[in-house]
Amino acid sequence: MSASAEAMVLITHDVGLHARPSVKFTKLAKSFAAEVEVALAANGPWFDAKSIVKVMAAKAPKGTLLYIRAKGDGASEAVEALVDLVQRDFDEEADHARSA
Repeated sequence: MSASAEAMVLITHDVGLHARPSVKFTKLAKSFAAEVEVALAANGPWFDAKSIVKVMAAKAPKGTLLYIRAKGDGASEAVEALVDLVQRDFDEEADHARSA
C-alpha cells in the first residue's frame, strides 16, 4: 500500500503564492519522490505541485487556504516540509534581511 498524507495551511505571505514563493514551493516539492498536488479548495481542482506554471497560475493571494496532498515514498515528509515552508513565509524575511 502506498503512503499518503494531506494537510492545509494558510498563506500569510504578503504577495501570496506568486513568483519567488512559487519557485521555492515547486523546488521543494520536486525534492521528494512522492507525487505532490495542491488545491485552493478541499474538493479541488488539484494540480501538480512540481509544476511552476501550474502553481503560479493558481494566483493564491494572502489569506488563502492551501490544500496539499502527497502519495508515494516520502509523502508525509513532503507535506510536512511544504506546510513548514508556507508557515515560514517562504523564507522571504530571511532573503530580504540578507539583501538589505
